[in-house]
Amino acid sequence: MKIKIRFNKSRGQSGRGSFDHVWRVFVEEKEYLFKHLDIQIPTKSEKEEKTEDWNIVCDGFLSIDRETSTAIIVDKLV
Repeated sequence: MKIKIRFNKSRGQSGRGSFDHVWRVFVEEKEYLFKHLDIQIPTKSEKEEKTEDWNIVCDGFLSIDRETSTAIIVDKLV
């Protein structure tokens, strides 16, 4: 599935995670906030349609380490 990653410009604000939640990760229509990323597959950049925002994108699967607030992106789930 397509995963988009963007810097969290509104971190620390109400409902946008703590100041340390610097990454927004989108999987389909769902958004997650993370402190860390571990991307284990090839990525590319892509401009978001009708905006000035840019994303890091890849096709893979999201695994979540809740203890460290890390998004782990892999090519297949184990």
